Amino acid sequence: MANQPRKPQPTGRNAGRPAAKSTSKSTSKSTAKSGAKPRAASRPKPAARPASRPSSRRGNQPRRYRKTVRMPVGRPVVRIRVFMLMLGLLLSVAVARSVQLQGIDSAAFAAEAADKTQSSRELPATRGTLTDRNGVVMAATEPAMIVSIDPDMVRTNGADKRYPMSERKQEEAAAAPEAVAEILARHLGGLESTYLDLINTPDSRYEVVARKVPAALYTAIKDDMADGLDGEGRRPWYGVFGDPDPLRVYPNATVASNVVGFVDWEGKGAAGLEYALEENLAGTAGSMVYDWSTYGRIPLGTDIMTPAVDGASYELTIDSDLNWMVEQSLAEYVNNAGAKTGTAVVMDVKTGEVLALANNPSFDSSNPGAADAADRTNRAVTAAYEPGSVEKVLTMAALADQGLVTPTTKVQVPSRIASGAGYVRDSFSHGTLNMTAAGVVAQSSNIGTIMLTRQMEKADLARYLADFGLGSASGIGLPGETSGSIPDAEMPDYTRDQVAFGQGLSVNAVQMAAAINTVANGGTYVQPTIVKSAARSDGTPIDIPAPETRRVVSEEASDATLTMMESVITLRDDRSIAGYRTAGKSGTAQRYDPSCSCYNGFTASFVGVAPAEDPQILVYVVLDQPTNGNLGSRLALPAVNDILSLALPRYNVAPSTTPAPDTPLTFG
Repeated sequence: MANQPRKPQPTGRNAGRPAAKSTSKSTSKSTAKSGAKPRAASRPKPAARPASRPSSRRGNQPRRYRKTVRMPVGRPVVRIRVFMLMLGLLLSVAVARSVQLQGIDSAAFAAEAADKTQSSRELPATRGTLTDRNGVVMAATEPAMIVSIDPDMVRTNGADKRYPMSERKQEEAAAAPEAVAEILARHLGGLESTYLDLINTPDSRYEVVARKVPAALYTAIKDDMADGLDGEGRRPWYGVFGDPDPLRVYPNATVASNVVGFVDWEGKGAAGLEYALEENLAGTAGSMVYDWSTYGRIPLGTDIMTPAVDGASYELTIDSDLNWMVEQSLAEYVNNAGAKTGTAVVMDVKTGEVLALANNPSFDSSNPGAADAADRTNRAVTAAYEPGSVEKVLTMAALADQGLVTPTTKVQVPSRIASGAGYVRDSFSHGTLNMTAAGVVAQSSNIGTIMLTRQMEKADLARYLADFGLGSASGIGLPGETSGSIPDAEMPDYTRDQVAFGQGLSVNAVQMAAAINTVANGGTYVQPTIVKSAARSDGTPIDIPAPETRRVVSEEASDATLTMMESVITLRDDRSIAGYRTAGKSGTAQRYDPSCSCYNGFTASFVGVAPAEDPQILVYVVLDQPTNGNLGSRLALPAVNDILSLALPRYNVAPSTTPAPDTPLTFG
């Protein structure tokens, strides 16, 4: 057995395994029989190299093998499936998000993107002009700027903060705040420290420095900024900007300022015609829409411009030169009378156009904040008062139209007359007087007027007052007009007595002037107007409603009333105007004070028309709360005559060629 030859060992992957098993058992048995200690099993010998593969070993040196550690293979199919599942989920999320962005919410996201990259800028419209009847500019718009700063840009002098500043840029940045503050203070006024405080505002990129800065002044600021540190433009200052902020100017200052009004700091009408005509004067702002980035506008991006439509321009009936003259005269007589306020209205009798409208005290439209709020209103339309004896003109016209009165109608006037629970007296003491209707008007007898008016039905009196335009706004187009008040047809007897001589009703100055103008215009009422014409910015005209007209009394009644009014002037020689026949009527009314619900003080007034034979110009002056007397014939008549003396030749009204009629005022 020992000399039996060894079987060839199998080669390949399982080589040596069966032999190793057999050898192990044989060895174990042999060891057990001999009782010897078993030795450790030896590693199976590798199979012999095939004959065709020569051995690289030298001699009989044993072959050495590298020990190979095998890792578990796991389950690759599961891992692939998990990977594919996760990839599918990611793709699903991406697809869903894509559908949301480009399908469901595409419009919203597109709008959000547009908002972030698009910028819009308003292009302000130029406000329309206001001119007088002769083309003189009363309100116009000039180019101006709102000056602002970028505090951060000023402090760095425009350096790009993404990069470190060079020594030169640091020098410029250090000097910039004080230099820019000095430039602003020099041109805009104020203290440099004030501008430095704005420049040092933390975390701010926009601060307003000044508004309504004239364009020429802003240009001077930019020139100094451009000159910069070296004074030659090589190292300019940065951070001051300007945007359009048009400036409203009033070349005539206080002239007709209560008519023209003014605009607020936003450029919107705040009073007068500036307020009343705001919609058309303002025009329509345009816009500019463009794409932009941090470094400015994006080339080939959105660029849409809608041009502004400038406001319409208006020509007024006002004669600015005459208005200035009227204002000077009114101021003189307000001062002479010691009155609190005064108002004057000048009208073209035939057309109803207001040629001048003055208030005292007044204000400068360029600086309305310097005046009291009450002085910025137009008292000619906003203030209601009892007209006093001027109203007798309307009473007599109504009586004449009813055929109840002529200038020579006779009436015995007692010293007093019972009315209501008391008595009415005249402003002068007298016994029984034999007066004609013309004498009643000339002497301004309350008692005589009451006696004549009691012939007329109260409903007729109320109707005439309404037809003359009392109790309703005139519609002149000025803001804040009061309607005043008149009694209705059911008025008590004592109210009719009061109304007959101008108490117990209220009016405004324009309203009363238009009512008296009806008598001067042959009995036809013409609505007062302040706007003559208007045109859009492209030159096309704007329709202005024709003034309302209506017949109130007959021409015969108008002539008879004018004759009675002329008796007021011929009563005294010092009441006439050289070269012209004039007709007029004074008013002295107790002033109703709403603060105490009582009468307190007086309102003195006078109305005059000329020439009396064919009236062309009407002037009405009202002095409120005079302290140097109270009679309209003494305080207001001289003002009316002064204004008529200016207006009549100015409008080429020919002097009178016939004498005034010698109308009897009394009878024997």
